[in-house]
Amino acid sequence: MPLPGRTRMRSGGSPSRVRRRRRGKPAWYAPTAVAVDVVGAAVPVYAAFRLFDEAHAVFYAVAVSMAWVLVRAARTRYSWRALGERGHAQPLLRDGMVLVALFTVVRAVTGEDSPCPLVPSALVVCLAVTAAWQTLTHRHLQARRRDGRGVRRALVIGETAALNGLVNRLSRRTDHEFVVVGVCPIGDDTPNLIAPVAARLALRLPTHLSDDSAPVLAAVRGLDVDLVFVVSGPTMAAERLRRLSWALHEDSCPLVVVPGLTEVVQRRVTVSTLAGLTTLHVTPPARGVAVLVKGVLDRVGAAVLLVLFAPLFAVVAVAVRLDSPGAVLHRQIRVGHGGRHFTLAKFRTMVADAEQLKHELTKTNEHDGLMFKMRRDPRTTRVGRVLRRFSLDELPQLVNVVQGHMSLVGPRPPLPEEVAQYNEVELRRLGVKPGLTGLWQVSGRSDLSWDETVALDLHYVDNWSPAVDLGILSRTLRAVVEGNGAY
Repeated sequence: MPLPGRTRMRSGGSPSRVRRRRRGKPAWYAPTAVAVDVVGAAVPVYAAFRLFDEAHAVFYAVAVSMAWVLVRAARTRYSWRALGERGHAQPLLRDGMVLVALFTVVRAVTGEDSPCPLVPSALVVCLAVTAAWQTLTHRHLQARRRDGRGVRRALVIGETAALNGLVNRLSRRTDHEFVVVGVCPIGDDTPNLIAPVAARLALRLPTHLSDDSAPVLAAVRGLDVDLVFVVSGPTMAAERLRRLSWALHEDSCPLVVVPGLTEVVQRRVTVSTLAGLTTLHVTPPARGVAVLVKGVLDRVGAAVLLVLFAPLFAVVAVAVRLDSPGAVLHRQIRVGHGGRHFTLAKFRTMVADAEQLKHELTKTNEHDGLMFKMRRDPRTTRVGRVLRRFSLDELPQLVNVVQGHMSLVGPRPPLPEEVAQYNEVELRRLGVKPGLTGLWQVSGRSDLSWDETVALDLHYVDNWSPAVDLGILSRTLRAVVEGNGAY
């Protein structure tokens, strides 16, 4: 039964829900975001003009702040759907380029030929303030969702196997806004899910619109659903899906069709219409010139870091040597791009005979996958625990990056005995060079399950780009400081 006060009567006499207020995100997100952008743009621009005694400091501060808000609004950065979600570097940089172009035009129109030297720095500060606000808002929203707030109630429709896959995937992750409150399986099979069965749909194509719409709408109203997911398949496609969408949209309930693609980012997908059919065009991952540019930047960046960290290398080397007997560096054979083996170097964090002792500790492995991990490994030295806590033991791998065996960003380099047990899906992790840092390192490291580790690596292999690498590098410092999963 519909909840009291949630329905109205259409002209035809059938009930329809009143369009509900969008729930899930605090109302203060939008006005605060605008205020932060205004202040973040106006203050540094005003300060830059005043420091160099430039004319019209107030005018330019107001103009730049208004332009920044207009640019962000025109690109729907203040929309309800975008607020609080994870921000990416590439859209923000694009907004900044538009702002620079507008600022240049304004200077030309007003006849101000002499540029203020600090304006570029002021605009960088503006971008940094916006990025910081996006991060804080995203963390706040994620905390609400972990507590069961800030979520939208979803109903899932589809064949039993597809239902199980989608609902389990949604329940394992907290980086989305949906909680499944019910399912509508197609057929008589019982889903292996915690979510209750709200209604069942027949396998055959319905002869009347109400055959599907009546039980689905009853479930939508009875469970107070915000959105319906439909997993496409042979029994729910074409005309049947079209009729169901009519009924849901008449009831003001949004519909999301899940095509079955996994770990493909939005920028690789284009929606178009062909002969009346809605099609998804999926572009291949970055290749060619992008790979060459990545390789050059990796080697140059690693060489620069080696020079900058040379004093730290010396300090760590002395600490390792004084702490316990054995070599300063620990060398291992690892598997890189395309299955090629290479020698990886790390500062030694364990006793000298750690590899021999590993066989005695096999039964105490705390990881559920192919990696061997122990939170309190007895082989780890006192200095080794500190090095692992702050990932300093990984620094010698910069040499591997310069040699071309590794990248600055990529999946974790696996051991040959791990690769020997890989299935066809897991071998896909070797599709790019392994990295000094990556999604695994900035997302929890050893605290992640094996399935989560593989999912993150496959996501990177299929969707990497220069912007993705930049985002991971920016998150690496925070991950090192927090030390989550570093053992």
